[in-house]
Amino acid sequence: MVNAPGVIDAGYRGGIGLILWNTDQRESFTISEGDRIGQLLVMPISHAVMTVVDSLPGSTRGRGGFGSTGIRSEGTAE
Repeated sequence: MVNAPGVIDAGYRGGIGLILWNTDQRESFTISEGDRIGQLLVMPISHAVMTVVDSLPGSTRGRGGFGSTGIRSEGTAE
């Protein structure tokens, strides 16, 4: 799938299509009507209410960036 996952706006009422790209330069791939080639995930829309504040409270993460939570995955330094 090219550009997956995609987002469909709540107000959209048209058809839904998929862009597929065959990366195999030697063999073609045939898609027939009824083939299962995609998935649709329906999610609720959140409407956030923003509040302007002068400062935010601290957190256990502090000012650290990626990897600063202390959770270590294989192949990364703590």
